Amino acid sequence: MTGDTASGKLPGLGRGESERAGEPAPGPAPGDASEAPDGRIPGQDPDGIAGAAAEAEAGSAREAADEPEPAAEDATVSAPDAPTPPAPGPASDAAPDPAPDAAPGPVPGSVPDPVAAAVPDPPRKRRRARRVLAWSAFSLAVLIAGTATAGYLYYQHLNGNIVKAELTPVAPEKRPPAPTPNTAGQTPLNILVIGSDSRNTEENLKLGGAKETVGGKPLADVQMLVHVSADRSNMSVVSMPRDTLLKLPECKDPDTGQVYPATTTRHMTNETLGRGGPGCTVATWEATTGIHIDHFMMVDFSGVVSMADAVGGVPVCVDRNIYSHTSTGKGSGLKLEKGTHPVKGKQALQWLRTRYGFGDGTDIGRAQAQHMYMSAMVRQLRENATLANPGKLRSLAEAATKALTVDDALGSVKKIYDLSNDLRAVPPERITLTTMPFVYEGPRVSPKAGDAEQLWRLVREDIALDGKDKKKPKVKDISDQAVAPGEVEVSVRNATATDQLALVPERAGTIAQQLLSKDFARTTADQTHTGSEDKTEVRYPGGDAEADAQSVAKALKIPLRRVKESADVTGVTVVIGSDWREGTRFPKKDDDDDDALPKSAQALNGADDSACMKVDPAYSW
Repeated sequence: MTGDTASGKLPGLGRGESERAGEPAPGPAPGDASEAPDGRIPGQDPDGIAGAAAEAEAGSAREAADEPEPAAEDATVSAPDAPTPPAPGPASDAAPDPAPDAAPGPVPGSVPDPVAAAVPDPPRKRRRARRVLAWSAFSLAVLIAGTATAGYLYYQHLNGNIVKAELTPVAPEKRPPAPTPNTAGQTPLNILVIGSDSRNTEENLKLGGAKETVGGKPLADVQMLVHVSADRSNMSVVSMPRDTLLKLPECKDPDTGQVYPATTTRHMTNETLGRGGPGCTVATWEATTGIHIDHFMMVDFSGVVSMADAVGGVPVCVDRNIYSHTSTGKGSGLKLEKGTHPVKGKQALQWLRTRYGFGDGTDIGRAQAQHMYMSAMVRQLRENATLANPGKLRSLAEAATKALTVDDALGSVKKIYDLSNDLRAVPPERITLTTMPFVYEGPRVSPKAGDAEQLWRLVREDIALDGKDKKKPKVKDISDQAVAPGEVEVSVRNATATDQLALVPERAGTIAQQLLSKDFARTTADQTHTGSEDKTEVRYPGGDAEADAQSVAKALKIPLRRVKESADVTGVTVVIGSDWREGTRFPKKDDDDDDALPKSAQALNGADDSACMKVDPAYSW
């Protein structure tokens, strides 16, 4: 993909493999439909993947292969019921998939390739195609350009389908810093997948309903951060519920120039899309999480339907019959019997939009359903051999690129292809899909103090959410070398503030009292140093003070890994971070928990094909 997440498409579009083409021989000039005896266009490489994608920007007529990924499956949530998907129209003129044995027709502006279209791929190519189908629907564009139709003109045609927008309006110096490369010089990738609920096209209106919203500002009803580790061994997909209450940063609409001032009160995060486009959604995520975002990909309703149809349906499971009836005007219309069923078209959209009928009827259940759909879509793309059919691949590429809006740095099929190479090595079993830990505030939610910060820190520090990273070595316990508790001078600082939450009043005093009760009689609350820290730590200036600092940490049940030498303190200092905003005992039990994913993140493994959505009995039949 470029990313994988959002839902079964992009890395996982929220709301993917192809082998990089080598240096192929020059492809045919536009208009040359002659072919070699083996059925390939003269100049194609042995795998039928020319190099146009790799050199199109230099004026060459060669092509590159690419890795598939479904367009935005999760770009769907919200909006009333969805009627039957319309026939291809102005909003999406992708031709319907041809019959399995039919030769795909020429694409306007492309070089005809009747032989390649009519002759089935040999076994070797089919096996390669299956490997190639990782998960970026967008990457499919290049794959198709190389194997289905003539290359350069079609490649340009697909490029023309992609809409580009500014990554973020925030000045570089005000954004979170980019992650530091690892020892091999590799850096993580963070891609924000956004699902728009816009009905501002005829096709999206037919699918989404809610005529009263036509012409209005779209909402970012699906938001998923796709994090790919620096070594490309694992991937994390984190959803933020659309009704999460946050303070929104200042944003500027790149089209109108209108400036939206930072809010002093909290608003639903889905409003960000109407405050300057996807760039404002990116800015909000960065301000909230401290995570540097490299790219975004935004999709709409029609893209979801097209992707589900192109792969022949996505298998989903419910633990009892479900009918998200529309009698209240809020149901999605989804009706399924208990068990596993492939959904596509209108039904796929209904699945992704269902709120009333899943779990507790909130956006949380919907996010879980989207994760299940996304992981199933990934497995389909990897395993579904029918996608070796050139006509289906071409149809998928058309649908995917037409559904996409991306940042300027991803504004071509070639660039998306290059990004997809970073994703193809991640197996489903190393993909973890999660939801931001939250607490309810009436019908809305807000980040759960401690747990949410823990999740953001794990992503920032590129720690695998599946817990399969190499374990950090145990810290040697030297607390037995410490002086008596009553002889240790301890200072406690309150650093519990976050970008969204104020300092917890008297927090330093509360923890100081706890230490006093543990015989650390020379403990004081430092009222002059306050601020914001993600992690609670016990700091010491060096030397023999480490043993004393460890004894303080053990008294508060703080992992010894959190004991740090620091030039910024003159004595043993407990810094209370935003991960410990309440209670007198640190909420972690031992060192091994320090980098653990909070249970409240509701993790789903990408290889889990047995998960079923829990259906609300009130919506069963």
